[in-house]
Amino acid sequence: MAAIPFRLPFIAVLTFALPAAEPVEQLRALVQRFERLDRDGDGKLTPVETGNAAWFPRLDRDGNGHLTRAELQRLVDWAERSQGGGPLSAGDGSSGVPAVPSGAVTPPPLESPREGPRVLKPGDAGVGRRVADLPFVAVDGREGRLAGFTGAKALVIAFTGTGCPLARKYTPALARLEREYSPRGVRFLFVNPTAADPVGDIRAMLAEHGLSGPYVRDPAGVFPRALGAKTTTEMFVLDAARTVVFRGAFDDQHGLGYSREAPRRRFLADALDSVLAGVAPVIAATEAPGCVLETERAAAAAPAEPLTYHGRISRIIQASCVECHRPGGVGPFSLLTYDDVVSRAGMIRRQVARGAMPPWFAAPASEGEPSHWRNDRSLSAEDKADLLAWLQGDRAPGDPAAAPLPRGFPDGWLIGKPDAVIELPRTVAVKADGVMPYQTLRVETTFTEDKWVQAYEVQPTAREVVHHVIVRVHPKGSRPARGEGESERDGYFAAYVPGNAHAVFPPGFAKRIPAGATVTFQMHYTPNGRATADRTRIGLVFAAEPPRHVIEVAGLANPRLRIPPGAENHAETASITLPFDATILGFMPHMHLRGKAARYETVLPDGTRRLLLDVPRYDFNWQLPYEFAEPPTLPRGSRLIYTAWYDNSVVNPANPDPSREVRWGPQTHDEMLLGFVEYYVPSRRMETRASTGD
Repeated sequence: MAAIPFRLPFIAVLTFALPAAEPVEQLRALVQRFERLDRDGDGKLTPVETGNAAWFPRLDRDGNGHLTRAELQRLVDWAERSQGGGPLSAGDGSSGVPAVPSGAVTPPPLESPREGPRVLKPGDAGVGRRVADLPFVAVDGREGRLAGFTGAKALVIAFTGTGCPLARKYTPALARLEREYSPRGVRFLFVNPTAADPVGDIRAMLAEHGLSGPYVRDPAGVFPRALGAKTTTEMFVLDAARTVVFRGAFDDQHGLGYSREAPRRRFLADALDSVLAGVAPVIAATEAPGCVLETERAAAAAPAEPLTYHGRISRIIQASCVECHRPGGVGPFSLLTYDDVVSRAGMIRRQVARGAMPPWFAAPASEGEPSHWRNDRSLSAEDKADLLAWLQGDRAPGDPAAAPLPRGFPDGWLIGKPDAVIELPRTVAVKADGVMPYQTLRVETTFTEDKWVQAYEVQPTAREVVHHVIVRVHPKGSRPARGEGESERDGYFAAYVPGNAHAVFPPGFAKRIPAGATVTFQMHYTPNGRATADRTRIGLVFAAEPPRHVIEVAGLANPRLRIPPGAENHAETASITLPFDATILGFMPHMHLRGKAARYETVLPDGTRRLLLDVPRYDFNWQLPYEFAEPPTLPRGSRLIYTAWYDNSVVNPANPDPSREVRWGPQTHDEMLLGFVEYYVPSRRMETRASTGD
């Protein structure tokens, strides 16, 4: 029996009015107009910029003479809580964008005593930073430096110990991993940062498990200071240029208060496989539950290195910018070299300071919380501060020998050799200028049996003009969509935007292409001044066996939307009541040129209302997916609500015609209320289906 689609029969499409304005609206207005008021683009508001020096001291709680957006948002959150309101209330439209809630799913009221590794935003965890050339002396007398591992394809620095219970549990697995990956060019360095572990116990452990890499006893904490390590079970992977490419847990088999028979996720091994394949790890940072090190003291004692292009800034640019800003990329100019960056310094500073680049539009997590999104593209606070400081300073180039490994952009496949490739049925001519309407092209597949897709990659042949691609799969014999919004409710199979071209699903998860299906490509081209041609294709890697869970995508749509002429902050809504427990993997909001903000919420069966995703600054130019780092499961009967705000006024410079009422339509001068949801149903396992003979 085919999987039940998460779609129209269960959808109740609704619209409702925004709540009335609250007393905190003036604070919200400051938050929402922050970029407009911040005239010098330094990320701070002064009394002069706010235009009201009289009440400024009451908001400037730390007395430093300026206000950041984070400070203002904390005041908004406090004021809303004090009034008995919540982060879901919205203003009356006079202040622009609706209020910026602080994060994602509301945490449970009581913290669990069990703690496993949580996925972290790589930049916040120090991924991408260069590690100093540390010297060491192993317990067997071997001396060395990190530079001595330069010839290795990767270096694992594994924190461990004999006194920490979790570290002891992972020692046998570390030994097995070393034996598996050493022949593949991976080297291992083991660091024991605990002064209390006797040397005799260390030698006995080495004899029992046979660790062959240097084992360093580091009671002075040299390595924790340099790496910022937090626990005795933390793993670091460095490339040949001593750049951190992974940091986190070995796997999720053991944690605080639990142990499993086998791991569900193999973080370190998966990261090594990615590095050896020449691609970035899908999960590049996690927490590593273990015995806690004195992180704050270690960080305070760590020597600060001077900011140089080759030692620090090039790594930030490489991680966050050059996928688009390179020859052949969709960015308007290249940032591959020092000269490129310096020549564009003013524009980079402006766009980074105002939060427009790198493109990421979800509201940040609450202070002290990790990002809720696995694919969070925003700069970490430290990376942003260092980049802006270097751009405003002397822009020192530094030592070229400290540069990172060059980032490759092969014409081949990031997912490996595909099992099948489906391409557009014809080459599409893209004109030099103007606007091109959406184009939908159909391809009939020749699959004689259902295919389970473990990974996909969308490859435009003219990346510089492809704004986004939506790939849909239509079962054989399915009728064409007749009503407005009908095909959109069916979701999508694959999506492409610059920087998000491929997906690799975890073991046991896959997407289905039915036998004899038709594939459609919805193409959006953006002419860039030079006529060209494109023939986009999608590569597919098939799973070796049917998956345990089928990944589905649905669209929450309201084709009856009506946006009044001149409306600056008009809201429209669509919702669904879940007919089953659903684990939500991610979201992708979609609107056109009048779209300004979007929000996903849920009302649980007990009436609790929770915020799932808030996008306070929607940008049509970036059709971004938002993928949960820790996907939440919503129980049956939960109501999933998608709300979008539109600016149909003259204030919106992209508005094609503020004088007309806007309704649903496929072209950019029309509008859509469409919120994609990627999910799976935990109870709908392939083994159960197979056992019934369906």
